[in-house]
Amino acid sequence: MARPRAFDERQVLERAREQFWTTGYAGTRMDDIAQATGLGKGSLYGAFGDKGKLFHRVFGDWCTAVVEVAEARLAGGPDAEALARLSGYVRLMAENTASDTERRGCLLAKGAAELAQHDPTVAGRSAETMTALLALLRTEISAAQRHGDIDGAADPERLAALLLTVVRGIEAVGKAGLDPATLRNIADTALAVLPVPEGRNRSATGRSPARENRLGAATAT
Repeated sequence: MARPRAFDERQVLERAREQFWTTGYAGTRMDDIAQATGLGKGSLYGAFGDKGKLFHRVFGDWCTAVVEVAEARLAGGPDAEALARLSGYVRLMAENTASDTERRGCLLAKGAAELAQHDPTVAGRSAETMTALLALLRTEISAAQRHGDIDGAADPERLAALLLTVVRGIEAVGKAGLDPATLRNIADTALAVLPVPEGRNRSATGRSPARENRLGAATAT
């Protein structure tokens, strides 16, 4: 009979994530993970495999969380509220980045930049995540078009790709040092340039709602 594990797997994965997030994949040794988690390397290998497999587990969990955050904001609902949902998500992502004073950025972006070229698992998981985000944004844009808040003649696929690029780009330039006010202005500007039907004002996209609190580490952009 197999012996039950004498550790909290979720806690170990969270601590491993923090280590990878802080020092990157190449800069992290299994000795570092062992120290961060309090487990011996033998226990880590037995439970999760080698460093690559452990990172894949952490990276996959992070990607799942990124999509879950988007789903919580872009989960559908009345078409009349679609633009508000869309605006809230874009501004929340900017606020998350603005609040990242340590400039660690997003583990999705960091992992993809470091490993996607040579690691098919990371490349595939990154692509799946971006595709899921794109679909959520496209759905809300289409809903806003049906309600008349966004020009129905515009291509929702292209607009979704634009907003996804803005959201991910905010994370990149924020990590590079742009100040929080500029990051928030980028989000507001991206929303303000969404095409509206002729004769319709931009009040729904142009307003500046109260800034929302930053979500936890697992909800980073």
